[in-house]
Amino acid sequence: MNPKENPLPSTEEMANETLVLILAGGRGSRLYELTDQRAKPAVYFGGGHRIIDFALSNCINSGLLKIGVITQYEAHSLLRHLQHGWSFLPRERGQFVDMLPARQQLNDQTWYRGTADAVWQNVHIMKEHYRPKYVLILAGDHIYKMDYMQMIRDHVTSGAKVTVGCIEVPREQATAFGVMAVNEKLKVKAFVEKPEDPPAMPDRPGSSLASMGIYVFDADYLYEVLEREATSPDTSHDFGNDVIPAAVREGVLYAHPFEKSSKGRNTQGTIYWRDVGTIDSYWSANIDLVSEYPQLDMFDESWPIRTVPKQTAPTKFFYKHNHTRTIDNSLIGGSGVITDAEISNSVIFDRVQVAEGSHIEYAVVLPQVRIGKNCVLRRCIIDRNCAIPDGMQIGVDAELDKQRFRVSKGGVVLVTKTMLAALAAKQKQAEEAAKQKQAEEAAEQKQAEEAAEQ
Repeated sequence: MNPKENPLPSTEEMANETLVLILAGGRGSRLYELTDQRAKPAVYFGGGHRIIDFALSNCINSGLLKIGVITQYEAHSLLRHLQHGWSFLPRERGQFVDMLPARQQLNDQTWYRGTADAVWQNVHIMKEHYRPKYVLILAGDHIYKMDYMQMIRDHVTSGAKVTVGCIEVPREQATAFGVMAVNEKLKVKAFVEKPEDPPAMPDRPGSSLASMGIYVFDADYLYEVLEREATSPDTSHDFGNDVIPAAVREGVLYAHPFEKSSKGRNTQGTIYWRDVGTIDSYWSANIDLVSEYPQLDMFDESWPIRTVPKQTAPTKFFYKHNHTRTIDNSLIGGSGVITDAEISNSVIFDRVQVAEGSHIEYAVVLPQVRIGKNCVLRRCIIDRNCAIPDGMQIGVDAELDKQRFRVSKGGVVLVTKTMLAALAAKQKQAEEAAKQKQAEEAAEQKQAEEAAEQ
């Protein structure tokens, strides 16, 4: 398209002609047991949200109201979240959040084989029911605020067939990303995956453009390239590995710097984007929220992050002796009961009970957790529905924690219900073994005494 010969459509027209597909089927294996029973986009974040709420809220705030969420791994928790919290758009106006679970459409053995294949297996639905002109493809597992309409507007204006969202990173850090080499007009000349010598930006030699995994496609081009990839014997069915390099070779790929469309900045004006794909990065991103000037402002009403409305009561704080316990620098959800406990620099979700004498510092405590009396929790993540027994100490003895729970490279302790059950079973077994040994020793002693009497 030559933008000089074709007038630019209005923002409303572009929004009506755009289908958003959110890829939300990934497990997030580097979060280990935290994603054993939920997909990574369904993981809790920030005291009351799920990770996918950021991509969905960005869509709503951007005026993009035709959304499909592609799911696969452990989708039940995510599907319930979407049904309960994201089904409010009026379909009679052509607005929706549709769920697109893996249906093994190619044959009975084929699930989604990669990000590109996940979209390919839904192409017939896109053509027959949605009929978009543009397709915005997002990952559902990142934390950021972005006006997607600005990216779509740039895509249409440039005449590109594909536009990739990029974030500026220092060159020395770009070795961990897929990096774009671009010209002055942001046309991508090369795409290099995790390069040893990352290409620099034209006007900023110390920086590189790293792919965010956000793409805008002309729908016709997307159908064409996905069909080619689906029949290629050498494909990995992945956007980053296969589709984007093909677009570079064909000269139809442009870059969109995140700087132009970011809606989340800290007090210094720095843009915010996080992949909370490890235990350490997940814990750090949550704990940052309780600082005086957090990197991400969850209270920004100009670009709100929505979630499932919760019917919760106020959290009750009860202290038998006034001014003897402290709660500071924390986020605490509703319907909790905190009794004579100290909480500092922590994120506590809803329906959490903390009994007297417990100390919680730098902890992320997910919903419906019960913490017993005189517990100590430091630098830890407590998964949903855990019951921490009286007197348990977590984050105090690193070697003991490694024997009982998951400890990250950064020393953050992950505790799940399954781990606690295994620990309780082990303790019970040890207690039974000790009782058995005592019984045997008592029997031997009795036999010896009887023998001595004879």
